[in-house]
Amino acid sequence: MNLLGKGATELAGALAAALPEPLAGVEVAVCPAFPYLSAVAKAIAGSGIELGAQNAWHEQPGAFTGEVALDMLVDVGCRWVILGHSERRLIFGESDELVSKKARAASAKGLSVILCVGETLSQRQSGATERVLDAQMQGSLAGVDQAGLERFAIAYEPVWAIGTGVTATTEQAESAHLHLRRWLESRYNLESAAATRILYGGSVKPQNAQSLLEQPNVDGALVGGASLKVDDFLPIIRAAQIANG
Repeated sequence: MNLLGKGATELAGALAAALPEPLAGVEVAVCPAFPYLSAVAKAIAGSGIELGAQNAWHEQPGAFTGEVALDMLVDVGCRWVILGHSERRLIFGESDELVSKKARAASAKGLSVILCVGETLSQRQSGATERVLDAQMQGSLAGVDQAGLERFAIAYEPVWAIGTGVTATTEQAESAHLHLRRWLESRYNLESAAATRILYGGSVKPQNAQSLLEQPNVDGALVGGASLKVDDFLPIIRAAQIANG
């Protein structure tokens, strides 16, 4: 819930100017607040940047006051939607079951899903990280078959490292990502697990992006605060280019 209209469009326009066409091997998307999706869509039109939303409701348009339908996201030009973000889970009480409904509905509308999972500090300290991740993956991907998984990217966001300035070490990030990769392999198969991008989201910034993105199972980043400034976001994108070889 950051930036007003002027700031959002100026940021998007500056990014579009820096990335006038898609980058080889790297996808870049911005997910502004709902009121500014149309304006940001215009600001990035024809550039190498794709549009996404931060959330959606899974039902068809109708009597769901205050919610935003997936059809509306498609209509405004979204390709991506973030679902199951830790703030949606922790602050707004979204369950794995609800996230699953949203995820399947989004996929059916042709949207690609950034599905977020991650543990709190107390869960990590109690040694429950892998158990929490397994439960969130099992619940949030319920009903998603192998073909449907192709529309998903998984974002690992250690809740204790979001907006705190604390970042998981490269070893902690890689360990969690490897665990998620192995879960996908056991639930689907080796090919699907290898093809699914697993993003890291937890205080990613220019200073740590390259070391994180160079990890074997870290395929990208879900960038938070650093995405609000061009001078912070562009170096992270460049780091992804370097890591991608």
